[in-house]
Amino acid sequence: PSPSPPLAPLLAPEMIGKLKQNLLVACLVISSVTVFYLGRHAMECHQRSEDRGQPLLGSLHATLRTGNNLSSPFVYNKDMPLIFIGGVPRSGTTLMRAMLDAHPEVRCGEETRVIPRILAMKQMWSRSGREKMRLDEAGVTDEVLDSAMQAFLLEIIVKHGEPATYLCNKDPFALKSLTYLAKIFPRAKFILMIRDGRASVHSMISRKVTIAGFDLNSYRDCLTKWNRAIETMYTQCLEAADKCLPVHYEQLVLHPEKWMRTLLKFLNIPWNEAVLHHEELIGKAGGVSLSKVERSTDQVIKPVNVEALSKWVGKIPVDVLRDMPVIAPMLARLGYDPHANPPNYGRPDPRVLDNTRRLYVREVPILELWVDENI
Repeated sequence: PSPSPPLAPLLAPEMIGKLKQNLLVACLVISSVTVFYLGRHAMECHQRSEDRGQPLLGSLHATLRTGNNLSSPFVYNKDMPLIFIGGVPRSGTTLMRAMLDAHPEVRCGEETRVIPRILAMKQMWSRSGREKMRLDEAGVTDEVLDSAMQAFLLEIIVKHGEPATYLCNKDPFALKSLTYLAKIFPRAKFILMIRDGRASVHSMISRKVTIAGFDLNSYRDCLTKWNRAIETMYTQCLEAADKCLPVHYEQLVLHPEKWMRTLLKFLNIPWNEAVLHHEELIGKAGGVSLSKVERSTDQVIKPVNVEALSKWVGKIPVDVLRDMPVIAPMLARLGYDPHANPPNYGRPDPRVLDNTRRLYVREVPILELWVDENI
C-alpha cells in the first residue's frame, strides 16, 4: 500500500489561520490599551489647562521660549500690535522695513512669501459662491477659517525671526487683503508704501524682478497692472482710516527723519535715532537681517540716498508716456504729474544729499543738476 501523507502539511493551513487570529486579537488589545491611555492623558492635560484658566485650543494665545533665559517666555496672540508693510513691489517696502528693523524694539525680517499666498487663497474661497457654500456645508465656516488664518499667520510672523516688543511683516502684496487682516488682527497697523508707478515699473523691468501677472517685456502692461494693484491697496488703506498710513517712497528718501518720526508716532513706538542709520546695523545681533535672494538687498545696504528717484526718466517708450494719464490714472490720484519727465519730487535734506555725495562721488555733477531741476 502507498504510504500515508505527512500530518504536518495537512495541519499547516489550520495552524496558520489560528496564528493570524491570535495576532489580530493581540493587536486589537494593544491598540485599545494605547487609545485608553492616550485619551486619559489628553483629558488630564485638558483638565490641568482649564484649572489654569487657559483653554487648550481656540484661544490663539501661545508662548515662545528663546535664548538662554527659558524662564521668561515670549507671549504672543492675535491682539498684539502687529505691523504690516506692503505696496506694489519695487516701491520701497524693503527700505521701510530695514529702517524699522534698525529700531531696537522692532523686528520685521525678510519676506515670508507664504503670507500673501495664503491670503490670496482665502480671498478665492470667499469670492466663489459655490466654494463658500461647500465649505459651509462641511462646517468650515468663516469663523473656522478666520481662526485658522489667525493661527497660521501669527506662527509665521512670530517664529521666522527673533522675539521683539513690536513684530512686523513685510510681504508687499499682503496689503491686497488689508481689510481682512484688520479684521482678524484688531490691533494691527498698516504701512502702505507708495512710489511713482513709472519708477516702480522701470525698476521691475530693468532689474528683471519677476512678479506674477506682470509682463516684463511691456511697460504698458506693467503700468496697467501697477495701477490696478495700487488702487486696490490704497482704497483699503483709506477705508482703514486710523489703522493705515500711506507713505510716499520719494518723501521718505528726501526727508527720512520727518517721515520716520511721523511713522513711529503713528505706531506708538518711541523715537530712536537708529532708524536713520539702518545701514550700520545690517547683519548685527538685534539689527537688520537681509535676505541673500531678495532683489532689493544690494540697495538697502546703503544709507538713504536719492540715486534711484529718477532712473526711469528717458527709459519709457514714447507711446506709453503719451497715454500715461489713461494707462495709470492712479498717478494723478496719488499726487504725481503723469506728464512730468522728470517730475519734481522736492529737495532732499542735507543729510540725504551728503549720503548721496559720499556714495556716488563721480556722479556729483549729475546729482547737483538733478537737485537744481527738482526744487
